Amino acid sequence: MTTVTQMKCACDSCLCVVDTSQAVEKDGHYFCSEACANGHPEGSAGCGHPGCGCNS
Repeated sequence: MTTVTQMKCACDSCLCVVDTSQAVEKDGHYFCSEACANGHPEGSAGCGHPGCGCNS
């Protein structure tokens, strides 16, 4: 059996890969940051990681 320890952030436009042990988990999905997990509330474009400009 293989245990997945890394996966793409669940935010569609985000390019980040997150370690599931350090990810922000919400509704069974894993996110790289609180901004992604909360659906990017007004004014929080991007996740803060270099080179990633997600905003969905």
